[in-house]
Amino acid sequence: MTDPIADYLTRLRNAIKAGHRVVEIPASNLKKEITRILFEKGYILSYKFVEDGPQGTIKVALKYDPVNKVNAIKSLQRVSTPGLRRYVGYREMPRVLNGLGIAILSTSKGVMTNKEALGLKLGGEVICYVY
Repeated sequence: MTDPIADYLTRLRNAIKAGHRVVEIPASNLKKEITRILFEKGYILSYKFVEDGPQGTIKVALKYDPVNKVNAIKSLQRVSTPGLRRYVGYREMPRVLNGLGIAILSTSKGVMTNKEALGLKLGGEVICYVY
């Protein structure tokens, strides 16, 4: 596997399309931080880190609207890939869905959203867009 973050996002997309409540994903520190941000911003219901074996797994409980059965995540897009890295300065910070979505960035101060990075005047690698 050459792009574990793309695999992470694809597993989430596939679980949403299949209507699953929980999805298990192999863990890494970057995936844990992305999961934490998704939880803090209200895109997922809950998450749990399970330490089994050398790598461990992340169990993510997806968030659905109880009436319409619609998921909170409409789109997950990978931006920076191993073949083409995308870096932005804080002056060129991307706006996702005119400010309604979030961009997840990897900065020198850790993984954060575009709004947090803009507040700290930090740039970095754009990992993905979520809305």
